[in-house]
Amino acid sequence: MTSTHAKPLSDLVSEAITISKDAISSFGNLTASQLNWKPSLDNWSIAQCFDHLVIANAAYFPTFETVLSGKTKNTFWEKVPFLPSVFGKLVIKAVAPETTSKRRNPKIFDPSSSSVNDDIIRRFVDQQNDIFRYMKTTENMDLEKITISSPVSNLITYRLLDAYRIIVAHEKRHFLQALRVLEMKGFPQSFPEHQ
Repeated sequence: MTSTHAKPLSDLVSEAITISKDAISSFGNLTASQLNWKPSLDNWSIAQCFDHLVIANAAYFPTFETVLSGKTKNTFWEKVPFLPSVFGKLVIKAVAPETTSKRRNPKIFDPSSSSVNDDIIRRFVDQQNDIFRYMKTTENMDLEKITISSPVSNLITYRLLDAYRIIVAHEKRHFLQALRVLEMKGFPQSFPEHQ
């Protein structure tokens, strides 16, 4: 089995497609009340898991657009030779589904604290199509040589291919988190939408 930090682009595309299909089959028919149900105040709902992914993924899009435009100018930190490789591996490991330690989410990626609209799964899947487009349009570039900065901090840099690896690993992590919510004791099998 290929480790997450070594997966080629074709594998990442396949995994992202699978996540989209599984999101529709697992959560696509849930009501707004089910999507927003939380086991406790400290836990995210299914809707919050996907809202978080939509926010986090969208933060990469301006950078991807800059790469596609060919107008990229590397910052000082992006030019430091060893940093992108080190940071790429660290971030992939941090967001990987198998990483069990809890980390504080960067505030810019916080999901809505109120009720999330019931179209969240459709919005996530629609956004996946944008991610597929970015992957497809950059597939002939040298993804291991293009360095970008993290949406979280300009001090954190990694390769474009690692950015794709981070996105897919992060999606898997929160998809599995959403599945755990769905399988929890007390999850409403049906909630009336209108009282």
